[in-house]
Amino acid sequence: MLAVHLEYGRIETRRVAKPRRGPGMALVRVLYAGICNTDLELQRGYYGFRGRPGHEFAGEVVQADDPPLAGKLVVGEINLSCENCDWCARGLGQHCPRRTVLGILKHPGAFAEFVVLPERNLHLVPPGIPSEQAVFVEPLAAACEILDQVKIPRGAPVAVLGDGKLGLLIAQVLQAHGARVHQFGRHKDKLRIAEHAGVVGELAGQTTPAASYDWVVDATGSPEGLQTAVAMTRPRGTVIMKSTVHGRVSIDTAPVIVNEITLVGSRCGRFEPALKLLAAGKVRVDEMISQVFPLAGAPRAPPNAAC
Repeated sequence: MLAVHLEYGRIETRRVAKPRRGPGMALVRVLYAGICNTDLELQRGYYGFRGRPGHEFAGEVVQADDPPLAGKLVVGEINLSCENCDWCARGLGQHCPRRTVLGILKHPGAFAEFVVLPERNLHLVPPGIPSEQAVFVEPLAAACEILDQVKIPRGAPVAVLGDGKLGLLIAQVLQAHGARVHQFGRHKDKLRIAEHAGVVGELAGQTTPAASYDWVVDATGSPEGLQTAVAMTRPRGTVIMKSTVHGRVSIDTAPVIVNEITLVGSRCGRFEPALKLLAAGKVRVDEMISQVFPLAGAPRAPPNAAC
């Protein structure tokens, strides 16, 4: 089969053997796979990665122990947990110390014709959601995770920094929740996507509102984003950190301590609320696909494309 290989920052396609599934595993034909900012950070050296990236996908089940799964359109959770440790027993398999992570940590990713995942990781895509929209379920679930971690009252003003894919999804999720979202970004065309869902968009300038929000989400993907988010947060407010950045991020901790600001790291989320939002049409994703490439064209694909 054809697959993408990433090593020393270089992306290429290779012919490799089709993966074999073991007990409890499913073989899935990948229909679409999305390019995430994390994939770009892997290319820059994050995790010292070498291998097959790709963790946002929608595909058709080819083989599985559970016969009804065959032929179904599915999406898949990316953390492969051991199911035997204390973290797994607490329902926190995404923090399992023995986990592997699809396309990120010791498990070949979805930038290939086929991928293998545990059947327990798969979720059926509801009728009416096309596969090119379903590919957004994994990052949309990460956006929904914020509401599982932080209690944001309906009607509360929230600032979202960044207008990349994750930033746009976060803004729409929080707006659908009932928050009054103010999104800061650098691209009018991208901000307009969330504005269609009722979000107030603003081009980020040299300065941003100081100490103006109780909740601020950093989805800039930049080392400077966290410092900006802290400066925008009111005393005893909360910053939700969604940026994955290769390397160290420096920050002056004095305002965090003096203003008693809570920093919340946020990563993967549950797929169920993401699928419900997509099925209900409460999140716009079609406009977020800039280009679609065949798998063989992956080395030329830019961010926000689908392969």
